[in-house]
Amino acid sequence: MDRQARKSAASRPRRSERTRVLKARARPRKPDSARRAPLPAFIRAEQGDLARDDRAYIRRKLGTRLGKFQDDIVRISVRTDDLNGPRGGVDRLCRIKVTLRAMPTVVYECRDASLDAAVDGALAGTERAVRRAIERHRRRPRRVSAAARARGP
Repeated sequence: MDRQARKSAASRPRRSERTRVLKARARPRKPDSARRAPLPAFIRAEQGDLARDDRAYIRRKLGTRLGKFQDDIVRISVRTDDLNGPRGGVDRLCRIKVTLRAMPTVVYECRDASLDAAVDGALAGTERAVRRAIERHRRRPRRVSAAARARGP
């Protein structure tokens, strides 16, 4: 090695030292919405045909989709129904009702051939509707009392 190459190699930290420095500078990871406290959800099946795996799937999806709005959510109600019974067809219905703190209630329903697709469609729509309701509530101007108006600016 020539003199210049030795000098630059000596000034660089070793590989183990570099990884230790990089790990120390890494930003802490935000908690995943599914790992937060569980949402207050009530899951009901009108036909009683909802298996334990289906309930776990719905709870997991609720946590990932609506966990970010947890501070504004009071209660979530999920209802599933088989509209046509044994005849088949596009007959699975999922209705999600979200009660929000100091805001109007959001209700969204979706019909599909399979339960998972109906739940996913209803959750996507519910997420959009809840986000819209919260943004609308935050943009609304605060009311000023009559006494404050009388005092002037």
